[in-house]
Amino acid sequence: MAIIKTYAGVPHRMNCRFYFFLFLLIISLNEVSAQTGLSSDELFQQARKAAFDKKDYPKAVGLSKQALAKSPDYSDIRVFLGRLYTWSDKTDSARAEFNLVLSKHPDNEDASFAYGSLEYWNSNSPKALQTVADGLKYHPQSKDLLLLRAKVLNDLHRYKEANGTLDTLIKTDPGNTGARALAARVRDNSSVNKIGVTYDYIYFDKEFSAPWQLASIDYSRQTSFGSVIGRINYANRFNTNGLQYEVDAYPHISKTFYAYVSGGYSGNVGVFPKYRSGFSLYANLPASFEGEAGFRYLYFSGPTWIYTASLGKYYGSFWFNFRTYLTPSNSSISQSYTFHLRYYTGGADDYLSFGIGTGVSPDDPRNIILLNGGNNYKLTSNNISAGYRHSFKGLNILFINASLDNQEYQFQTHGNQLDIGIGYQRRF
Repeated sequence: MAIIKTYAGVPHRMNCRFYFFLFLLIISLNEVSAQTGLSSDELFQQARKAAFDKKDYPKAVGLSKQALAKSPDYSDIRVFLGRLYTWSDKTDSARAEFNLVLSKHPDNEDASFAYGSLEYWNSNSPKALQTVADGLKYHPQSKDLLLLRAKVLNDLHRYKEANGTLDTLIKTDPGNTGARALAARVRDNSSVNKIGVTYDYIYFDKEFSAPWQLASIDYSRQTSFGSVIGRINYANRFNTNGLQYEVDAYPHISKTFYAYVSGGYSGNVGVFPKYRSGFSLYANLPASFEGEAGFRYLYFSGPTWIYTASLGKYYGSFWFNFRTYLTPSNSSISQSYTFHLRYYTGGADDYLSFGIGTGVSPDDPRNIILLNGGNNYKLTSNNISAGYRHSFKGLNILFINASLDNQEYQFQTHGNQLDIGIGYQRRF
């Protein structure tokens, strides 16, 4: 009797486990049975929900395959399955699904776009361009295919063709934010060489008795790693002439990132800083956003470090940008904020602009001297600006701008300055 009592609980526990696993098996079979009874459309909806709401791609793949078992020629489901494989980095499986759709339905726009996107993001731009070209034969006005074609051409350094595609797309769809954002990046790549000249006249009502005059000439060349710009700046400030020499570069890092690198020198300290440099990392973000973070360095009689961040957004024919500059000191952090708006009237070089802000920008050659020593930067400053930029005959760009600044140049003493500027660029 003692032996029976010692082991009496074992069969009971085994029975519990058996019934528990049997219960799970029945639930699973019921779920499979329920899914088996669903239509291909219902399974497709469940697959989309699993992918988009839960990011459960394996489950979405399984549901898509069940749907295709019921409807093998359901192209939308097969293209979706190909996208799932793309998102899961199963590129060969994705290619197989896209090819199967296009072999039966070469006019399937969604399949052409998905297949072209797959090749583009996997650094196979020649194949992507051919896939997009095949799709455009059937859908020459497709906004998605035209925009993808421009991205691929830009990646292949065929900038003029990319610009032409974007111009066509923007004319038919002026509010296409993706095209606007890409056009801004392709714009400076479209010509190997560019030369430009600018002139600014700055009038002060109180702070200085003589106006300031600034002029610059620059030469830009497009290289395999990005554009490089050489610039000579002239200024007459405080009745003193000065020259500054600068080099800027915009190296490409990837399809998402590019950078800004800058350096400058002047032997006329006081008219210009002796040294200046800068670096920013830019990221092309989803939904036509662009982010930036970086620093600027100025050296007059001592070093000044300034940190900057900005966020830009294309929306229809508009571009919005908010930027801040932060300058740490021993006791505080000086802050500057600017907001810029552009309204595009045509291509990437045709727009009206408006700006408003506080503080002094280290990227603004007109007032950079006010950052000397960091003292004036802590005084209040408010500004407003407007401009117009227009391209003509394809290779020529003319622009004009005006700004009004109210500057606290001494404690609780303000003065106004009015700036009128004009510039011209020629591409060749």
